[in-house]
Order: sequence, then C-alpha cells, then structure tokens
Amino acid sequence: MSPSDLPVEVVLDHATGPRRAEADELLALFGEISGEQPAVWAGRIIGFGEVEYRYESGRGGREPLLAFAPGPRHHTIYLPEDFAVRWPDLMTGLGTHRASKVCLYLTRLTDVDRGVLRKLLERSLAETRSHAR
Repeated sequence: MSPSDLPVEVVLDHATGPRRAEADELLALFGEISGEQPAVWAGRIIGFGEVEYRYESGRGGREPLLAFAPGPRHHTIYLPEDFAVRWPDLMTGLGTHRASKVCLYLTRLTDVDRGVLRKLLERSLAETRSHAR
C-alpha cells in the first residue's frame, strides 16, 4: 500500500450528512495527534505519516502511522492488531462501537467519548512507531 495524489476531499466526501462533519473532525484530530499531513492510501483511506514494516518471514511494506476511512454508514479507524483485546481499559470507556482484529467502527462520533478516542489514537501511534523498522 502506498499514498497517492488523490485529493483528501474526495475521500472525505464518502461520508454524507452529519458524518461528513465528523470526518472533518477526525481529519483534524488525526493530524493534531500525528503531527503529519493527510494523504489518501488505497483510494479510500486517509493516512497520516508513513512507516515501513517487516514480518519475520521477510515480507514487508509501508503503511500510515494513523489512518481512517470515512463512509456513508460508519467511520473505520485502523489500529494495531488485537487492540480491543489488549486495551480493554480504553475500549470499555469508549462508548458505542464495533471492533474487529484491526478496525474500529464508529457509527456516530456523538456516541463516543472523544477523550478516550484521543487516548486510543495516541496509544496506537506510539505502538506503531515502536514497531517501525
């Protein structure tokens, strides 16, 4: 995966109605936490910064330090593997969400604690940076 020249606004516009304003809020929050400029990855993901990774097998690639994808039904936030299991202290206080192995799905930002979301993103960024090669 790599960043593209696609304008960030094109991806932000995948979110409609109230979610569009939330996408702008996420854009500002991710930029503030990462200190990086946004770029579009894989045509639909807004990523901040860049890190190289390598598995023990030797396979590797690039990924954003922090990333999210706005959408018409929910926002997808990309986090380190098994974050929900490893960070229950944050997940219990976050508010309404769904989680998979590496994705946090937020239907509405009004349903989550912004302070907890910030801490989750800060922890994710710190972990991603610590595993960078």
